[in-house]
Amino acid sequence: MDMASHKPFGKKKRLMKVLNRNRRVPAWVMQRTARKFTNHPKRHSWRRSKLQR
Repeated sequence: MDMASHKPFGKKKRLMKVLNRNRRVPAWVMQRTARKFTNHPKRHSWRRSKLQR
């Protein structure tokens, strides 16, 4: 979760939002939906796909 310091604060804030969103679906959500949601729809890999911005 490291980030370079030389960038505008607004951009950094947006990137941190996306970074926090980039996690797996919690186990209790999978349990509650009978494993219909096993992956997060907004998850992305930094190598395979870039952000939609």
